Amino acid sequence: MAVQEARGGADASAGRTGYGGAPGGAPGGAHGGGCTCGGCPHGAREGHRRAVAEFLLLREEFAAGQGLPAAVAHSAQASRQWVSEELTQSAGLVAERGRAEGEAWLARLWRRAVATVWALVLILLLVQALTAIGAGWTAARTAGLLAALLVAGALTAASWFHRARGGVLAPIIGEDNRLSTSRTVAAVWVLFVVYAVLVLVGRLAAASDHAERDTLISGLELARGAGVVTVLAVVCAIAVLVRRVVGLRVFGQRLQKVRADRPRAADLLTDDSGRGTFADIQYAVLSAVAVVFAAVRLARRPDQLPDLPWGLAVVVLVSAATYVAGKYAEGGRPVILSVVRSREAGDLDAPIRTGDDIEIRGAGFVPPGAQGADRLSRMVVRIGAVHVHVPLVPVAGGFRNPTDAVLTVPVPADVEPGRVEVQVVTAAGVETNRYAIDVTD
Repeated sequence: MAVQEARGGADASAGRTGYGGAPGGAPGGAHGGGCTCGGCPHGAREGHRRAVAEFLLLREEFAAGQGLPAAVAHSAQASRQWVSEELTQSAGLVAERGRAEGEAWLARLWRRAVATVWALVLILLLVQALTAIGAGWTAARTAGLLAALLVAGALTAASWFHRARGGVLAPIIGEDNRLSTSRTVAAVWVLFVVYAVLVLVGRLAAASDHAERDTLISGLELARGAGVVTVLAVVCAIAVLVRRVVGLRVFGQRLQKVRADRPRAADLLTDDSGRGTFADIQYAVLSAVAVVFAAVRLARRPDQLPDLPWGLAVVVLVSAATYVAGKYAEGGRPVILSVVRSREAGDLDAPIRTGDDIEIRGAGFVPPGAQGADRLSRMVVRIGAVHVHVPLVPVAGGFRNPTDAVLTVPVPADVEPGRVEVQVVTAAGVETNRYAIDVTD
């Protein structure tokens, strides 16, 4: 394997990051024994899978103390630096393959989205056919089916024009390449209201009696659908507001955002690190319940906009307010609380000197979604005028350094003795406060 080929020394790392020894990470025999190139969806997926497996094997071997060349084994700092560089190169390949897989996944997602849309139309047809048994086929059922066909056709056309960005999902994918909960909720309500209006339009076009036409027109009055219209206006406003709030907090360095490789359905209920969040879950669930209720009311009364009771509408509005408050409360700027000299067992107590390791304690050093090695390797500590990349120290199943609360870095010889300031730059590009330390000769 490529990992085993690297045991001859540091200069073999280029062979480790490729497949079959091809330079620059290009696979040897790209289409032999399973495509690993990024030119096709299968190749992107297979290439990413292999890169991840190779990185995990490499990390576990280094964590077990294996694979160090004799040239650096005598020095703890040299071996740590060498291991960090090797892991950084391998993690860079994983990130590159992950981005290629994400682009290929988005490019083929539009077909799945279109298939899902037309499957929903088919389900609607089956439900209408089953409920028509005994009651007979009505003009309302015809209008509902035609409205569904129009909406599905529009979504199919939109998917074609945005096929490189996920088709119909393109408008609800945020700037961080994750599905946006606020945009998804707003999009669902917009589609539902459009469908409801088209049902009324279809019935109005088929109506021959003057009194029936007046009844259908009166069904569009605001008093009939005030609850739905209010909820629609609020959720759309929240989608715009949340985008503005998140953007301002990112630019103000009060919120750390790291771009994802590709959007996932779980993004609707979780934060950037993949953990479920109360604000997102309650907003998505309560909005889904309200949409289902409104759909049932539309099926029962297809001659007017669905009458969403004010009690349920207020519940959705309270849920929306909770969601916005959660967006204001999340995040925070990383902060350094203290910097101390790192002391090994048996070392004497002493001031910080060049060549020593320092331990930076604080909070928020690893942004949500930046737990991968490629993101961790981007962390930098400024000590005076010198930029020090944070070394990756592997342990079984993860990394001992860096962590969200503690960083350990060496003080380079280029740091001038005296009082210098320490500052951490996270993978999201956010800077911490400056913390002054004294470096002695």
